Amino acid sequence: MDFRLMGIDTPLFHTLQHLMDAAADDSDKSVNAPSRNYVRDAKAMAATPADVKEYPNSYEFVVDMPGLKSGDIKVQVEDDNVLLISGERKREEEKEGAKYIRMERRIGKFMRKFTLPENANTDAISAVCQDGVLTVTVQKLPPPEPKKPKTIEVKIA
Repeated sequence: MDFRLMGIDTPLFHTLQHLMDAAADDSDKSVNAPSRNYVRDAKAMAATPADVKEYPNSYEFVVDMPGLKSGDIKVQVEDDNVLLISGERKREEEKEGAKYIRMERRIGKFMRKFTLPENANTDAISAVCQDGVLTVTVQKLPPPEPKKPKTIEVKIA
């Protein structure tokens, strides 16, 4: 019911209309609907393409980061096996007298998560950003040595 259509235009009815609109919005939400944080993170991840390479002794994660400084980028390891690359691209300060005609470059937060393999050495990770390309290198652990059979001396009784 919209009170504005009925010609009732007072602050009390505006507040009542706002409450009714909010209640209608809440009833439309599904119990299984994703949270805003999840949707925001999913968009940030989808907008951050990456290449992953495997070498004999390491894994390499390559992400384009044009125009970002090292202070704008974070590289972390979560839960002992999840590599998290995140940061934020901020809008340039507008110079006096200038206005945007078109704005196509993405601004805002970005994030990528990668589950590292079991042989990744999370204590040996390096990150270098050169010419707008971030390269994160994760060294591999040496392969475990094969177990030698244990020889048991047989005693004669």
